Amino acid sequence: MVTVAVAGASGYAGGELLRLLSGHPDIEVGAVTGHSSAGSRLGEHQGHLLPLADHEILPTSAENLAGHDVVYLALPHGASGPIAAELGDAAVVIDLAADHRLADAAAWTEFYGSDHAGSWPYGLPELVLSDGAKQREALVGARRVAVPGCYPTSVSLALAPGLAEGVISGGDVVVVAASGTTGAGKSVKPHLLGSEVMGSMSPYGVGGLHRHTPEMEQNLSAAAGSDVRVSFTPTLAPMARGILATATARAADGVGPDDLRAAWEKAYADEPFVHLLPEGTWPRTADTLGANTLHLQVALDRRTGRAIVVAAVDNLTKGTAGAAVQCTNLALGLPETAGLTTIGLAP
Repeated sequence: MVTVAVAGASGYAGGELLRLLSGHPDIEVGAVTGHSSAGSRLGEHQGHLLPLADHEILPTSAENLAGHDVVYLALPHGASGPIAAELGDAAVVIDLAADHRLADAAAWTEFYGSDHAGSWPYGLPELVLSDGAKQREALVGARRVAVPGCYPTSVSLALAPGLAEGVISGGDVVVVAASGTTGAGKSVKPHLLGSEVMGSMSPYGVGGLHRHTPEMEQNLSAAAGSDVRVSFTPTLAPMARGILATATARAADGVGPDDLRAAWEKAYADEPFVHLLPEGTWPRTADTLGANTLHLQVALDRRTGRAIVVAAVDNLTKGTAGAAVQCTNLALGLPETAGLTTIGLAP
């Protein structure tokens, strides 16, 4: 059995990760750590994790995380870099925060306002690259992995096939996406109170300010083989989990609906977790809840000459914790689908 430690076990991402790890046939959960929750039982914070309820939450330190085959860092942005630097080479380290996602140190400083911790292999296996390869190749046997952000997962997988095949242009990409409240973390925030969120939607990070913007541009530029800029507007939806992203880009001259669909079919025909839906069927966040899946549909707006791609994903599963498990499997040489399901929760 592979032994794992999870830092940030009392948060939403940590809880979802532990849920998936508990059902993994090759993994045994060891130490769980936290900051403000240290000294309490895991069951006090994650009541749904009955098999792990009696685990004591230890303080988050390199010492408490050591001695495991895999260490997961489900910590706030900026907190995982210092801990990762203290961990030795004996363990595979999977960072669920943003600290090691960006290759451009200047972009990190601009959007996160602190020193760059360095870049690790980017954990989005299905990402199509401009040379026809996929990001999966960089993850097989990796000792360090940076798990993607939830918005970049949906947007990158939505648009990369079209950019790589040249059927859409990277010069005018517009994305509007709605996310559930778990994307903001578990800390108490007045604007996330039920009475503020229920029955209402609201934008935030408007005007290119959202921290996931450079990550999207990094991924889409890798797919296009040239610089891509994204106008991204996130919105907060009255739901706990899920992302629905609507991305549009100019279609290349002469490209028709069949050409668009063919690019996405080619990219994802053999992917277990990314599903291009039948024509006429559109993604719903409800169909991805609890599953390590991303649902897609693509269409051509003939009047404006724009391709429209809609993607739905559970921000906590395929958007975070499921991706971490998927990358773990690749790093350790286990079946990529081990411990992961394509079956969602309904209703």
